[in-house]
Amino acid sequence: MSDEDIACWLGLTRVEGLGVRGAHKLVERLGSARSVYGATLAQLEGCGLGAGVARALVGQEGLEWAATQPETAAKHGYRILVYGDESYPPRLKQIADPPLVLYVQGDASVLTGLAVAMVGTRRPSAYGSSVGHRLARELAERQLVIVSGLARGIDSACHRGALEAKGKTVAVLGSGLDVMYPREHKKLADQIAASGAVISEFPLGTSPSPENFPIRNRIISGLALGTVIVEAAEYSGSLITARLALEQNREVFAVPGNITSAQSFGPNQLIKQGAKLVDQWLDVVEEFSPEVRTQLLPAADKLEPAAGTPSLFEQSLSAEQKAVFDTLRPDQALFVDSICGSVELPQPRVLAALLELEMNGLIRQLPGMNFIRKL
Repeated sequence: MSDEDIACWLGLTRVEGLGVRGAHKLVERLGSARSVYGATLAQLEGCGLGAGVARALVGQEGLEWAATQPETAAKHGYRILVYGDESYPPRLKQIADPPLVLYVQGDASVLTGLAVAMVGTRRPSAYGSSVGHRLARELAERQLVIVSGLARGIDSACHRGALEAKGKTVAVLGSGLDVMYPREHKKLADQIAASGAVISEFPLGTSPSPENFPIRNRIISGLALGTVIVEAAEYSGSLITARLALEQNREVFAVPGNITSAQSFGPNQLIKQGAKLVDQWLDVVEEFSPEVRTQLLPAADKLEPAAGTPSLFEQSLSAEQKAVFDTLRPDQALFVDSICGSVELPQPRVLAALLELEMNGLIRQLPGMNFIRKL
């Protein structure tokens, strides 16, 4: 993409009254960001723009400022991704209002990886911090990118969990990349950028205004396959992220908490409303599509011991239990009727074997009488 095209995308962010959705509609109508700035007043008004916005575009508003941004970003070691760039995260393009521009510190390719968002309260309990850290570490160990907001509390615990696993993590800021908030997370941000990325749609120099954080939440959920809420009070901003994830047709997960704790209100309420209850990493992974699970979970043949060396648990299984266990996979749940059709056993004995395997912790039962192997 040419410098002129990048400048045009940047310029659109500075046109007052246009907005992100308005800019996308205009580019879709006229073909490119450059065409928007090359359009006549009549063409722009014909696209439904108000006279003030149309005149601003004809007057090339924002372009002079935009021309300075790539050099300024480069001096800081940042990269600028615009919506029309081939490297722009494809999953983020699927949301209703993807940012026109992303400023990136670190490895931009991480933004295209399989990711899970993890967010929560800035004032977590010891339980919440521990669970968030552990769950993020375990998911990162399975090659999932952990996306969060670099805030105090749960967000930072999740970033640190991913880093501890030597995995990838992405921090989405509510300020310019050069305005670190909170300040004490500067070292953490540098660690994240070293193996993942710190990003923002806000121009350099933007202060962390309160209204910026709900806006950036759509990016956190938009980059991910699903969002995990660890702890969140009744009016927590994390619940905004959960709502945005639902609107984006992404999975929503919640870690249950003590019913007497105010910080558990959010996740417990989400579970009541149908969010997936999470107490281990597999609860998250098993909700994804078979294609995604195949990438994250080891192949079934890798789980089998070498010929002639049965594992300890296989030695303790009855013939019926082993026959049922062998039909199950760790990357795809099977309906009970499919299991019954795959073994030469009466249905009551299949059900009995499934119950015994589940009680021994070898398999899990999912909603709708579906079963999956545990790792």
